[in-house]
Amino acid sequence: MHLDTLSLVNFKSYTEATINLSPEINVFVGNNGQGKTNMLDAIYYLSFCKSFLNPVDKQNIKMEEKFFLLSSKYQKEEKKIDITISVQQGQKKKVKRNKKEYDKLAEHIGQFPAVVISPYDTNLIIEGSETRRKFIDSIISQYDRFYLDTLIRYNKVLKQRNALLKQFQELRIFDQESIEVWDAQLIDLGHSIHEKRTTFLTDFIPIFQKYFDLIANKKESISISYDSQLSSGDFAEQIEKSKRKDSAVGYTTVGIHKDDLTFLIHGQPIKKFGSQGQQKSFLIALKLAQFDMISSLLNMKPILLLDDIFDKLDHERVAHLMKLVSDHAFGQVFITDTDVDRIEKVFSEIDIEKFVFRVEEGAVGRF
Repeated sequence: MHLDTLSLVNFKSYTEATINLSPEINVFVGNNGQGKTNMLDAIYYLSFCKSFLNPVDKQNIKMEEKFFLLSSKYQKEEKKIDITISVQQGQKKKVKRNKKEYDKLAEHIGQFPAVVISPYDTNLIIEGSETRRKFIDSIISQYDRFYLDTLIRYNKVLKQRNALLKQFQELRIFDQESIEVWDAQLIDLGHSIHEKRTTFLTDFIPIFQKYFDLIANKKESISISYDSQLSSGDFAEQIEKSKRKDSAVGYTTVGIHKDDLTFLIHGQPIKKFGSQGQQKSFLIALKLAQFDMISSLLNMKPILLLDDIFDKLDHERVAHLMKLVSDHAFGQVFITDTDVDRIEKVFSEIDIEKFVFRVEEGAVGRF
C-alpha cells in the first residue's frame, strides 16, 4: 500500500497544494514554520480522520477560511482508491472512499494504516497516563475493529456512570439499584479491554526491545511495565468497594481508564533519568515496534511518517535507523528536515528512490 497523490485545500498553512509521490522515500525540506509537519499531518489525517497535532477539526482550517479538503489516491492490492475528507465549519465531517461516504468513521480506521514519529512523541514520556493509554489503543484499534467498538462503548458507559455519581454527590444520596445498571456493563467491557491490552503488550514489548537494541546498539537496559488495577484484583470486587468513595468524589475511581505504562532505563524512570538522546531512542523504538506489529497483523506495511527525527539523535543512531530504511524494512516513508545537505548525506549510500520537496511559506514543489 502507498499514497500516489496528495492534495490539500485550506488545510492549516496551505491554500492549495497537489503533489505526486514516490512509493518509497519522500522528503520535505524547509525552515521551521514553513509547513513541513502539516504535510505529514495531512497524510495522518487521511488514515485516522483526525490530526496528530490538533484534535479540534475546525482549528485545522486555514485562517479566515470556512472549510478544508484533503484528497488522495492510494495504491492498495493493485487497486487505486480515492479517499477524500472534508471539514466545514458547523457541519459534520465527511469521509469518502471512491466518492461513497462511510456510515461510521470507525469503518475507515485500519484501512490505510500509518505510524508517525515526531518531536511531539515526548508527550508519551512527560505527560499523564491518558497519553500512554491512547498510544496502546491507537495501535490495537488499527487491527482489531471489535476492540475499538468495545472501547467506544466503555467510554460511553463510564460517562453515564460518572454523570450519575456526580448527581449522587450533589444531592448527597446513593442509589445502589441505579448504579448497578452501569456497573455490570463497565465490568464486562473493562475485562475485555484489559485482556486485549495484556495480550498486546505481551507481544509488543519484545519487539520494542529488539528495535531499541538496534538503534542504541545494546548500550542501555530498558523496560516497560503495564500498570492496571485489573491486574491486581477482581474488577467487580473493586467496583463494589469503591462505590461510596466514587459517590463522594463524583466519578469512577477504578477501571481500565486508569491504566498506565511505566518506562524505565537502567531500572529508573526514563522521564527523570534518561538523556534526550536516550528518550528519543526509546520513543523511536516504541513507534517502530508499533509499525512492526501493525504490518504483521494486517499483512500490510503502514505509511511511516518521520518528523524531524534527526534532531537530538547522534550519527550512530541515525545510521542504525537508516539501515532499516535501506533494507526495505518499511514501505512508503515520509521525512521532514531543515537541512537538505544532511538529507543528501544520509541517503548518499542508500540505494533507494527518493523524491525531495522544498516547502516554503505554505507552498511545496519538487527540487
